[in-house]
Amino acid sequence: MPFYQSCDRLTELGQQILQTTWRKFPSLSPEQIALTWLVYDNPVVVNTDGALSPEAFWEHPVRGFQYRGDVRLYPASVVKLFYLVAIHEWLEGRMLQDSTELERAIQDMIVESSNDATSYIVDSLTGTTSGPELPPEPLQTWSHQRNIINRYYQSLGWAELAPINVNQKPWSNGPYGRERQFLGANYENRNMLTTNAIARLFHSIMGGVAVSRERCQSMIRLLNRSLDPADLQEFDEENQVTGFLGEVLPDGSQLWSKAGWTSRARHDAAYIEVPGQQPYLLVVFTEGEANAKNRAILPFISQEILGAIANI
Repeated sequence: MPFYQSCDRLTELGQQILQTTWRKFPSLSPEQIALTWLVYDNPVVVNTDGALSPEAFWEHPVRGFQYRGDVRLYPASVVKLFYLVAIHEWLEGRMLQDSTELERAIQDMIVESSNDATSYIVDSLTGTTSGPELPPEPLQTWSHQRNIINRYYQSLGWAELAPINVNQKPWSNGPYGRERQFLGANYENRNMLTTNAIARLFHSIMGGVAVSRERCQSMIRLLNRSLDPADLQEFDEENQVTGFLGEVLPDGSQLWSKAGWTSRARHDAAYIEVPGQQPYLLVVFTEGEANAKNRAILPFISQEILGAIANI
């Protein structure tokens, strides 16, 4: 059973938005996009400082729509959401000791989407380090330890997490040595996520039930994006708003998000509050070189979703 309830009206609107998007962007084929969209009806159960217990939260119905939401895709930097929750779980369970340096890395991983910071986080989570190639037996031991993040997420028992793989560091120029060995000859062990899995994890963070209420508050602060034009200009193209779902939000809106992009992918996951409208959570993945370079697709979809929200 999905964690949200399929809704005829959202399905109708979602399909209309997809059709409009494909007409607007002929380079985007139906197999190059995946989308999960949640709408929060009153009483809104997210962004409430964890007012509900986990039991009550998961029993509360949420309406949703998905298109290819269960298809495994390379997530780029959106995977950092999963490392964010995991590092807070480790800290909460005292599997790691907090430090100024660890806090700096957590912040840079989410706020700036730093790959170097994420590498440090993955090492901290797993007790592994990058380095030269390893013989088969030591590599097997190293690989088992690196997969501790996957084992944590499988232990949650969420159906949406069953197909995911979150055990790789993000790279700017590609992995070397044991990291390349671990990735597999044909990249078969690369990170893989679904938009449904991301939506459920993001939903749990905004609901205050990922790890703990206090930990969620810390994560939510990092995920909050400024929509001030001066702030966006300061970070230029890597502000995770311009060219993504937050670009078209009207004045007074609030955005919490984590974007990801490569030469072949442009993704975003966002929880959005717009004045006078129902809050919603939207995860959109697009693939293909032409689409990855096109900074108009995600804002267009976001604009269409905004219009649909007003008509629900």
